Amino acid sequence: MTAVNITNVAVLDNPASFTSPFQFEISYECVTPLKDDLEWKLIYVGSAEDETYDQLLESVLVGPVNVGNYRFVLQADPPDPSRIREEDIMGVTVLLLTCSYVGQEFVRVGYYVNNDYESETLREEPPQRVAIDKIQRNILTDKPRVTRFPINFHPENTENDEQAHSPNHAAEVDKPEDQIPPSPNHLSDKEEPKT
Repeated sequence: MTAVNITNVAVLDNPASFTSPFQFEISYECVTPLKDDLEWKLIYVGSAEDETYDQLLESVLVGPVNVGNYRFVLQADPPDPSRIREEDIMGVTVLLLTCSYVGQEFVRVGYYVNNDYESETLREEPPQRVAIDKIQRNILTDKPRVTRFPINFHPENTENDEQAHSPNHAAEVDKPEDQIPPSPNHLSDKEEPKT
């Protein structure tokens, strides 16, 4: 059983310009106290064929975490287009939101991102060189891909525990009906609406 459950991820300011910061409002619950920080990361996949083009956009530590419900906004700078091959800037790519505890990743939420020109004229007749300032990014929030990994949330209680699994061995891949609610207006039954 996991000690932390993501209850909602709302993508703010979407769609947006390619050069705009990313903003995610993350809600989660902790069901057992944790003495160390949670590490949240946002990773932009720059190429489907070569992970050397992936960019870590943000990494933040949150904690220590007691039992309860939490919410925060993770904001990250956009990817550096000079670190992406020009042929990979336009079209569909992936954005990964991950969370780790004591260096062990236990959840990964993947979103498809579509980068295209906002102007229909530019879409029909694209310029010779990619015009970054004319690109609109759209994070497809309706079907995030959630993968969970089993980890030991209390390694201090186990001597020489070698059972924590690496992210290379996903224990559970959620079915579409078991996904994080994608709506930015989604509220869990324990949250009050914002005014």
